Amino acid sequence: MTTSEQQKKIGKENFAEAVGITRRDFLAGVTAGVAAGAGLGSLYFGYGKSVGDPLRVGVVGTGDQGSVLIGAINPDYINVVAVADIRPYNRFRAFHGDASSPSATKARPGLLAKYGWNSEDAARKQVKVYEAYEELLADPDVEAVIIALPLQLHSVAAIKALRAGKHVLTEKLMGHSVRECKEMGRVSRETGKLLATGHQRHYSILYDNAVHTIGTARLIGDLHSIRAQWHRGNLPGKDSWKPPMPGDEVLLKQLTGWQKSLDKAKPSDIDALRKRIAQAEAQLLDADVDAAKHGYTTLTMADGSTRTPLEELIRWRLWQRTGGGLMAELGSHQLDAAGIFVSAAHGKGKKIKPLTVTTVGNRSIFPADREIDDHVYCIYEYPAPGYFDDKGAVADPNKKIVVTYSSINGNGFGGYGEVVMGTSGTLLLEQEQEVTLYKGAEKDTRVTVASGKDGSPTLDTTESGAGPALAAAAGGGDGPPSRGYTEEMEHWAWCIRNPAPENQPRCKPEVALADAVIALVSNMSLANPATQSRIEFQDAWFDIASDETPEGLAPDPGRDFYTG
Repeated sequence: MTTSEQQKKIGKENFAEAVGITRRDFLAGVTAGVAAGAGLGSLYFGYGKSVGDPLRVGVVGTGDQGSVLIGAINPDYINVVAVADIRPYNRFRAFHGDASSPSATKARPGLLAKYGWNSEDAARKQVKVYEAYEELLADPDVEAVIIALPLQLHSVAAIKALRAGKHVLTEKLMGHSVRECKEMGRVSRETGKLLATGHQRHYSILYDNAVHTIGTARLIGDLHSIRAQWHRGNLPGKDSWKPPMPGDEVLLKQLTGWQKSLDKAKPSDIDALRKRIAQAEAQLLDADVDAAKHGYTTLTMADGSTRTPLEELIRWRLWQRTGGGLMAELGSHQLDAAGIFVSAAHGKGKKIKPLTVTTVGNRSIFPADREIDDHVYCIYEYPAPGYFDDKGAVADPNKKIVVTYSSINGNGFGGYGEVVMGTSGTLLLEQEQEVTLYKGAEKDTRVTVASGKDGSPTLDTTESGAGPALAAAAGGGDGPPSRGYTEEMEHWAWCIRNPAPENQPRCKPEVALADAVIALVSNMSLANPATQSRIEFQDAWFDIASDETPEGLAPDPGRDFYTG
């Protein structure tokens, strides 16, 4: 995905020009609405402004991702009235944000900054604080919950919340197994409460315009290949999935150093330094958490070492019982996007399911202190238009779209994103921030949109360069575009406030289940390379009403698991 700055500039202008021409009337309306003071998300995606009655929400799990969601909340739509987390460190960050770096603070500013409170004491007069999430679910003032717990708790917390009369937005992946996902979807139907899953790219304006370019405008021709990647610098000693434990020497040294520096600090640095000290002190308090009381376990690792319940709680992404590895945490983002693009190429308004997955993965550079792979490579076959006939039978088995996904540990070079290749053009989507458009494989050519022989839009080269780019075409305004977190929560809240069959979150259970099936079946392939490195997807796995699951376990929403 390497492009020069000049090539990137050309590609961004190409994309903005193409979208601006093919969606001119639509974007003009959006731009006018924004100028009049309406929110970009509500205008673009068609949901209404807040009606002055923000949804009263409890946030269950305020760790890394929960704090990101808090930071993306629009108070006009959502009023956080309660938080729940068993870790003091996470409860601290819920209010104060993450002071570890300027970028962390920007992503996780905390409730005080979000709602304008001047102290935690003032905030706690408005926000109730619980440790166990079950206590929050019993709070009658909470109308809905945002769940950002470790993956193994998504289904149990969501189902308990739905049965307590709360609407739910849960982080991705929807559940830890397909069985659990179907149970969640069935309970949502049973209770009549909305259940959404946080695949935020469904609410990215950049991605939505890319979908338009692929589908409605058909500017890149027939889609035949998508390459997705997430390259990381999670190397031994710098592993973000293995944060320090309370009492670790590195954390204690860091805290001591900050405390010693406080007396000598410049006046301009004192406030930031005090915030870092307070955050580190909160992190140390995690040592007193009885993780075993909350269901976390002791495990003897392959190297003979012992993992404690507290370590499983804090480093939950490293183990299969609590997490879903690279495919759940990273790959699901891009497999979701790839599925959206493939569906756009079909133009049928429904999610197209993959046919097969073939995988390879291993743990090469990390020691035996974890169970997850550190490198994966997956190949998916999707049906292209013409693969099936009108009756659903295979008409042409060679009409396929191939999607590849890789996640590698190197030094982070290459980042993450998708390359969408068609017969006429190529789209590059990088780190959810930029979309560039090229004709064919040419990166240096400026393009415009012309009418093809059949009257449909087509890419055309021009020596004069692209015309003026519409800001709205690329996601609007100054600064980086929204990744979609704010919009997904706004729409969820608006749907709850405006109940009607047609008012449904974009990532409702049927959509989220499909994303989960793809990621979880990929994990099954990775876990059993000798017997099932290639797996054929079954239609019944994607049907909430079907008892068929890839694990072979029928859904049972009445399990004690959900009532105890």
